[in-house]
Amino acid sequence: MTQTNPAGASPAGVDASDHTSHSHSAKDLPLLIMGAIGVVYGDIGTSPIYAFRQAMQVRPGAAATSSEVLGLLSLIVWALTLTVAVKYVFFVTRADNNGEGGTLSLMALARKTFTNPPIWITVLGVIGAAMFFGDAIITPAISVLSAVEGVQLVTPGMARWVVPITLVIILGIFFVQRFGTAKVSIVFGPITAIWFLVLGFSGLVHIIDYPAVLWALNPYLGIEFLVTHFGIAFVVVGAIFLAVTGAEALYVDLGHFGRKPIVLAWFGLVFPCLLLNYFGQGAFVLEVGVHNVQSPFFEMQPEWALLPFVGLATMATIIASQAVISGTYSLTQQAIALNMLPRMVVEHTSETQSGQVYMPQINTMLMLGVLVLVVSFGSSEALSNAYGIAVSGVMIVTLSLLVVVMWRNWKWHPAAVIAFGLMFLLIDGGFFAANVAKLFQGGWVPAAVALVVSLIMWSWMAGRRRLAEKTRRDEVPLQFLVDNLAKKKPMLVPGTAVFLTSDIEGAPTALLHSLKHYKVLHEQNVILTVRTSASPRVPDDEKVTIDAYNELFSRVVVTFGYMESPNIPKALVLARKLGWKFDIMSTSFFLSRRSLKPGPKAGSPLRYWQDRLFTRLAKNASDATEYFHIPTGRVVEIGTQVVL
Repeated sequence: MTQTNPAGASPAGVDASDHTSHSHSAKDLPLLIMGAIGVVYGDIGTSPIYAFRQAMQVRPGAAATSSEVLGLLSLIVWALTLTVAVKYVFFVTRADNNGEGGTLSLMALARKTFTNPPIWITVLGVIGAAMFFGDAIITPAISVLSAVEGVQLVTPGMARWVVPITLVIILGIFFVQRFGTAKVSIVFGPITAIWFLVLGFSGLVHIIDYPAVLWALNPYLGIEFLVTHFGIAFVVVGAIFLAVTGAEALYVDLGHFGRKPIVLAWFGLVFPCLLLNYFGQGAFVLEVGVHNVQSPFFEMQPEWALLPFVGLATMATIIASQAVISGTYSLTQQAIALNMLPRMVVEHTSETQSGQVYMPQINTMLMLGVLVLVVSFGSSEALSNAYGIAVSGVMIVTLSLLVVVMWRNWKWHPAAVIAFGLMFLLIDGGFFAANVAKLFQGGWVPAAVALVVSLIMWSWMAGRRRLAEKTRRDEVPLQFLVDNLAKKKPMLVPGTAVFLTSDIEGAPTALLHSLKHYKVLHEQNVILTVRTSASPRVPDDEKVTIDAYNELFSRVVVTFGYMESPNIPKALVLARKLGWKFDIMSTSFFLSRRSLKPGPKAGSPLRYWQDRLFTRLAKNASDATEYFHIPTGRVVEIGTQVVL
């Protein structure tokens, strides 16, 4: 048997092949659109609750006249249009990695365009992923708080119950995650669709009463506002940015529903209803007077509808949290597969959609972070200062990777790439600078989370690299060992032994220790290496390759996509097509369990603490047997101690 490598597969996980990961039939389209409305657009759909309110209240006098109100409204309308409709829905969603989206998918796609990917692409991927984690703890907190605060308008005495009610709702949100995105979206989709229709209708009523608000469609009014209010422009832009938060979750959840349902949902329902509601809020403010409004979103509703509207808004904000939570699961799964984070438990919640996963450890950490934020800040207005730095940072990372894909993958003319990049860098850079200005008012929270996650990811990758280098220095070349054992065979025992190793050239540590202590060899010995492709999924006919060294030893390489669950027994069944008669009941899997010890305190302090962090992460990583779905009764673990 000769080895036929999957196109472009390499130890670094680079796969140059492109395959369609999964497709959806036309009959599924309505359900997918409904699911996308519920999960993908839940976050951005709740922005009207607080975005326009914050834009009006950032500084006294910022919206004192009708022209200023129209200017603020114009900025919101064109931020939505350019950032979400043009950049994300039209361009970014086209930069899918075989159907999958998100910062790490975009990073993998950009890396595939280079023979030797530059380190800065990986750095951007780490920063973008870390910032998404920073955003993930803010979104559920501010979304649910902003809706529950509406009860104060119905019953002012309920103000002291806002935080307790919010905490109970958030506990419920994270509890239902174990049931999976598919089951959640079945319930959430119709509710969110009703939410958007109510948003549009409630805004349309006030537009009819005050049609002059449509002058805000003129982008000149927004530009004029920034020029004439230059002293508070950064603060205003930071508030305007609240209207577009949720766009990055749209891209991360791309793999759950596909591009077409997401685009149709945006232009068919979400975008028109958001515009109608923002215009309606502006019309209401202009109609009753700027100084007579505190919370235009709730106050513009008729009194009889206020209580049910608060209830619907609360349900919508619960749903809004789903987009960023499910997106965090997807992002973490990708990071683990790309060796950027240690192994964690990944539970698949759908029998048909492999991208729908639940991660208990991530769920618990997110829940605790959100609960702490709600208790610490206590109001959506206070939390709005913490919101934005992480999301705007992710947007800049996405733009940077996107221009690489446009240039090297889509083959755009460099002039067009530069023009596109500069135009959106001006917008995204402005948003980021405005949010950085809120660093000491709460913006430090997502920034600190992103910094910690970046440190963990970078330490994990650096530790793995140093561990591989040390192992390579101490190892015995596999070919040398195979040749020697062929000349002088030890005692043979029946059955098949599979030795797992990440190094394709060196002899597995478990094999060396087995020979040293047991002094026997199985009749069939398989050196198994698992690789991760830069594509989300690898077709079954390209997953497994076999190379026979001699009658005793074979080399098997299994390649999984970074969105796949690495199931070794299932992959080895595929090897039967290549001539290997695999029988799980006569096969033993030998794994090396490394006990890592930090080296002496020498060299730089950063290296010293990185080694200790890596050691701690490795100890807490999920068991390899469970991660690779190997039957526990067929596993033999051989320990070895490694000093970093």
